[in-house]
Amino acid sequence: MNEIFDENNKVVKPDSTKAAIYVRMSTDHQKYSTENQQATIREYADKKNLEIINTYADHGKSGLKIEGRDALRRLIEDVENKRAAFGTILVLDVTRWGRFQDADESAYYEYICRRAGIDVQYVAEQFENDGSPVATIVKGVKRAMAGEYSRELSGKVFAGQCRLIEKGFRQGGPAGYGLRRMLIDEHGLTKGVLKPGQHKSFQTDRVILVPGPDEEVQNVRWMYDSFINEGMKESQIAAELNRRGIKTDFGRDWTRGTVHQILTNEKYIGNNVFNRTSNKLKKRHVENDPEMWVRAEGVFEAIVNPSDFYTVQGILRERNRRYSNEEMLDKLQRLQERNGWLSGVVIDEQENMPSSGAYSNRFGSLIRAYKLIGYTPDRDYRYIEINRYLRKLHADVFAQTIQKIESLGATITHQVGSDLFNINDEVSVSMIICRCLQTASGSYRWKMRLDSGLEPDVTIAIRMDAQNQQPLDYYLLPAIDIENPKLRLSEHNGLALDAYRFDDLEAFFFMAEREPIKEPESA
Repeated sequence: MNEIFDENNKVVKPDSTKAAIYVRMSTDHQKYSTENQQATIREYADKKNLEIINTYADHGKSGLKIEGRDALRRLIEDVENKRAAFGTILVLDVTRWGRFQDADESAYYEYICRRAGIDVQYVAEQFENDGSPVATIVKGVKRAMAGEYSRELSGKVFAGQCRLIEKGFRQGGPAGYGLRRMLIDEHGLTKGVLKPGQHKSFQTDRVILVPGPDEEVQNVRWMYDSFINEGMKESQIAAELNRRGIKTDFGRDWTRGTVHQILTNEKYIGNNVFNRTSNKLKKRHVENDPEMWVRAEGVFEAIVNPSDFYTVQGILRERNRRYSNEEMLDKLQRLQERNGWLSGVVIDEQENMPSSGAYSNRFGSLIRAYKLIGYTPDRDYRYIEINRYLRKLHADVFAQTIQKIESLGATITHQVGSDLFNINDEVSVSMIICRCLQTASGSYRWKMRLDSGLEPDVTIAIRMDAQNQQPLDYYLLPAIDIENPKLRLSEHNGLALDAYRFDDLEAFFFMAEREPIKEPESA
């Protein structure tokens, strides 16, 4: 058995008479509350003459993944790092250990404990976890059933959400500019407009969308009219709104993206659309095909004429219709001949031409598209162009991140002109964007310069893709672990850095979410 060290660096050994408890509560039934689990486990421990010396508890956590289950991760780390003085881990049943979609993952975490000489006992199960063939088979079946239960439950929840959508009820997310969330009771009677961040208090209550203030409604209609009749682009509409001093529903300046969202969202003509994206069973978000969308038409009061809405969609489709490679390059060459030079901004200003992003996606990068028509732009200008784009992207991502955190119930303080924001007066966060650089050998590098002057607790470092058009991944870098403010990253950086790498910011949002304190039930 491996040696285990205590806090004083003295060797200790797992004591078979000492035990640790692991409990987990999701949103299942009250019978699975952590208090009830502990009571049942302590009765078992008394019968087995086991002394409980530690408790690991995950409150309100899903069992689908280990991410976010801090107590289980801490338990596994204590075992792996030889900090566990107990010889037994007591768990209510197999499902409390986890409802992992891969049964082997559940078995792996148990194996880590067994390898360290620590037994895992499921006190409410009808079998002894003694390593026998019978126990192995039963656990395998139980683990598979736990995963299948989650899949079935996910399907039932999804079906319930679809029924609510078809009845015209809103499922999550902000209302959007020009709209408001109206709370109604089980009899369909209105209870009032929900403010940003407010949620329904009763399970039987429902939310619908209603027109917002007249000024906002008129501004939305003006956007559609300007796009159709004035030929204004989304960026021009955004610029005009900002010139007038009009803010979005989140009190921010308008961008091309925020205008585009209003021009393309069916809720403005009273339609309820659901399942555009999926994130079932804690998997990554995926874009669903339109035939998978769940739609209910005319369930909200429209603030935009449907004919105007579909006219806009027709214009957008024509603008973005599928061009052949030859057509795209021909348009690009004609533009270069007319203008004398090219850039992403110049391309995006053209009405009857694919966007610069479309050229990047089709040909790998704008630079490669330029080469195919024999155009060589000035290197310094390209650098400036990319910098301009990254600055805009930084502002957009920064605003979206703050918006998301606030929607989770957290309080954000942000000093204007600074890239630093504070969450709940507890954690300071800075955000940087890292340009992708290609070496002479064809490999990619990213230079990170952490802002040591701001002294953030955590830095969100966004690595751009090879074309510097889209975020590639995200690094959540805690100041306590990162000593060097200047980092040079390659495509693979080893565990010391890549342990902090994530495909999206969901892990960060999870950490920022506030857990409501439940009032004790009256006797």
